[in-house]
Amino acid sequence: MQSKRSLITVRGIVFSALFAALMIVSSFANIHLGFTPIPITLENMAAMLAGAFLGPLYGFLSIFLVIFLLALGVPIMPGAVGLARILGPTGGFLWMFPISALLIGLFIRRIQGSGWIAYVKVFLVIWLCSLTVYLAGVPWLMYKANITLSEGIAMGFTPFILGDTLKAVVATLIVVPVRRIFPMSKLIGGEDAEVVKLPDDQG
Repeated sequence: MQSKRSLITVRGIVFSALFAALMIVSSFANIHLGFTPIPITLENMAAMLAGAFLGPLYGFLSIFLVIFLLALGVPIMPGAVGLARILGPTGGFLWMFPISALLIGLFIRRIQGSGWIAYVKVFLVIWLCSLTVYLAGVPWLMYKANITLSEGIAMGFTPFILGDTLKAVVATLIVVPVRRIFPMSKLIGGEDAEVVKLPDDQG
């Protein structure tokens, strides 16, 4: 009888810490637009990559660790820390980053192959799942800033959708070829690395 593999692996923890560090470093690459408290940042791209490479469990844990430390007041990102940051105007986006990574990991591990179909599938998963941050981000911004839905969309969604699309493209171009060399099973091991086998894509 085959023994059940551990859900938590040492490699998974190590790579979770590495992607948490990537999330922290990416937060320092930001552009403030002036008309909105939401900056252009690479934080969501770090969440994209964490979910794509580490899967749902470790992808979530890596990004959640950063948000948790930030909530505790650890100065790991530029700007405010503690509850002032977590409950501030950008709080809704921060809460959703771990969820976004989880969803990306959940769906992307079902994609195999490296042809153009795989690229399209990976892009759609990364792009659509990354947009879930706006489900909490925009309403929370509206609440904190006391603005209307149209103003919330103008301040918290419209300026960023093109950039998010470009980040998803870049993430896809990184993820598909790298996963051929370093599949999830090699990175983290354990049950979370299991891939549902589908026919290889052609192209």
